Amino acid sequence: MTPTASSPAPSSRGPEILKVSELNERLKQLFGGMGRLAVEGEVVGLKRAASGHIYFSLKDRLRGVESVLSCAIWRSQVARAQKQPLKEGDRVVAHGKLDLYGPRGSYSLIVERVEAIGLGALLVQLEELKRELAEKGWFERKRELPRMPKMIGVVTSRDTAAFQDFLRTRSLRWPGYPVRLAHTPVQGPGAAAEIARAIDALDKSGVDVIVVTRGGGSLEDLWAFNERVVAEAIWACSVPVVSGVGHETDVTLADYVADQRAHTPTDAGQLVIPDRSSLEERFERVWNYLVQAMDSLLLRREERLERLGSARNLRSADWILANRLEHLKGLGRRLQQATGHQMKERQTALRFAQQALATHAPARRLERDTDRVRSLARRLTQPAKDRITRDQNRLDLVAGRLEAFSPFAVLGRGYSITRIAGSTAPLTSTQALASGVELETRLSKGLLRSTLLAVEEDPSKS
Repeated sequence: MTPTASSPAPSSRGPEILKVSELNERLKQLFGGMGRLAVEGEVVGLKRAASGHIYFSLKDRLRGVESVLSCAIWRSQVARAQKQPLKEGDRVVAHGKLDLYGPRGSYSLIVERVEAIGLGALLVQLEELKRELAEKGWFERKRELPRMPKMIGVVTSRDTAAFQDFLRTRSLRWPGYPVRLAHTPVQGPGAAAEIARAIDALDKSGVDVIVVTRGGGSLEDLWAFNERVVAEAIWACSVPVVSGVGHETDVTLADYVADQRAHTPTDAGQLVIPDRSSLEERFERVWNYLVQAMDSLLLRREERLERLGSARNLRSADWILANRLEHLKGLGRRLQQATGHQMKERQTALRFAQQALATHAPARRLERDTDRVRSLARRLTQPAKDRITRDQNRLDLVAGRLEAFSPFAVLGRGYSITRIAGSTAPLTSTQALASGVELETRLSKGLLRSTLLAVEEDPSKS
């Protein structure tokens, strides 16, 4: 078979001929077999696409030769890949896998995680510490600075320009104002612990406010003020703390925790040292106000005394007595008239009361009530007597009738009632009687007891 251009025949003497797509596929498989990689380099060409992906390159130089590796962070991995946003020039270690883009034959590192190295790693730790302290609320406490502190504590090195700037500010605002220095190194190894001990020592010495200060410098020079131990010492301080570290653009962890931040050491001095000249001007203004107020008060009092001196009642008291006498006479006349009118009203009322009392006198009322009782007694007694008479006549009639029918009346005519002893029924027949039975005989007067001897039949009834 004749080979075609699209499918060249293999040559036994030359290398295998591959298509571009085949070569790219083999390279892709080769990159995939390398697994996860960690590549160190400097971030250059950083670009954030509208799609949310991040593209950049890692640059490195070895023996004078610069090498560049394309990198990409897909949008779905951006939040997890970087602890803090990437910046141009950062030295980082990128973790990921190599991938080859077939249409262009270019490869890049698909980044899954980025770690800062060197100073970048320290900045990452600083950001984590900031978040931790912010969650604890250490950045929210802002105590008021004393207006006239008795003693100002300063934490810095006596050999620094920052301390000289602070003293220069004191000379301008209030020469000789009480300042207590806690000398300490402000950069280098162990400086953070020394700064913390100096803050604690000044706090225990009885100062009213503490200034933690130093001049400007690089981030490495100011790093001691980003240490946790310094932040803890400021937070534990019982008096307000002013942080004046570096220049206005330099912001350290001590600035966040302090009660107030000063942009420079000079600014720190202006915050805590009173301005003597302004206070003297204020005192002078207040003194002038006080003098003016006293003058005004004295003037008003003098004018009042003049008015009182020209008053009639102070010039002579005779008119007061005359007016009071006339007033008292008028009151006497009004009292006499009112008393006479009131007496007439009381006399009239008394006459009416006497008439009413005579009409309703107790003796007359008792007499009227006695007559009424007698009349009522007569009216009440006569019906009762009539009723008693009628009832007596009725009782006599009923008694006569009862007497006529009474067994005792019959007994009074010679009759008697015989019963068996212990029985209440009278005997009307001799039947059922036997000799020896005890009998009771009721007479008109008295009771006979007897024993039956014999029973005889009445011949008239046979």
